[in-house]
Amino acid sequence: MEHLYEKALESAEYIKTHTKKRPKIAVVLGSGLGKLTADFTDTEELSYKDIPNFPVSTVAGHKGALLAGKLGDTEVYAMEGRFHFYEGYSMKEVCYPFYVFKLLGVEKVVLTNACGGINREFAPGTLMLITDFINMMGTNPLIGPNDERFGPRFPDMTEPYSLELRNLAKQTADELGIAYKEGVYMGFMGPCYETAAEIRAFAGMGADAVGMSTVPETMVCNYMGMKVLAVSCITNMATGIQTVKHSHARVLEIANQAGDTLCRWLGAVIQRME
Repeated sequence: MEHLYEKALESAEYIKTHTKKRPKIAVVLGSGLGKLTADFTDTEELSYKDIPNFPVSTVAGHKGALLAGKLGDTEVYAMEGRFHFYEGYSMKEVCYPFYVFKLLGVEKVVLTNACGGINREFAPGTLMLITDFINMMGTNPLIGPNDERFGPRFPDMTEPYSLELRNLAKQTADELGIAYKEGVYMGFMGPCYETAAEIRAFAGMGADAVGMSTVPETMVCNYMGMKVLAVSCITNMATGIQTVKHSHARVLEIANQAGDTLCRWLGAVIQRME
């Protein structure tokens, strides 16, 4: 994507002009996980198609709107729908909203996703707090000329998911009595679900779950100095671990079932962020 900074600035200016809030926190709601915004008050909504230079989500279960609202007293941006590499977007387009968020003054990003479980201790409906990632998407969103206005040429990935935010999430879950697991998320290109042989390989590499998003966004947010918290909803056990064939409809069904708990958890976490 040429002239990324200028395009992101144009998008940010449009959002500023058409909304009154100036959140420091942004949340991305994955497949079937859009219930969090039901708790928003004083909500302002912009369709992706109306924001200059913004891609448009094409996946079922992704609304395709940017919301600016309040959770309690905390102002939040919420992306109802994300962009995936398998949709045909470039990696720069997949991560474009986060460049815009940076120019809007966002400091913390909360990512959610629906994904497949590799760890046999998991089950459909398990919530997994992501501790680290493995990039198996075959590319990197930071390839190409670097713009120092966004971040350094060689960004550090020692702590891709903020320890501070993870500790806050764990403390909040314990107080609310919400069960969760911790694990490593593997980013996979898609759109095909993984084969049994691939899942055996991924397990050997240390992955606890696999999905088709989140990793590029995590890299770009870290590159720009934004803290990231990410939670996966395990919607199915991966190929070779379960015998049932995969379907996106089933993914949405399980994500919707677990969505209430996830949104109660993250809603409380977001309101405690400083």
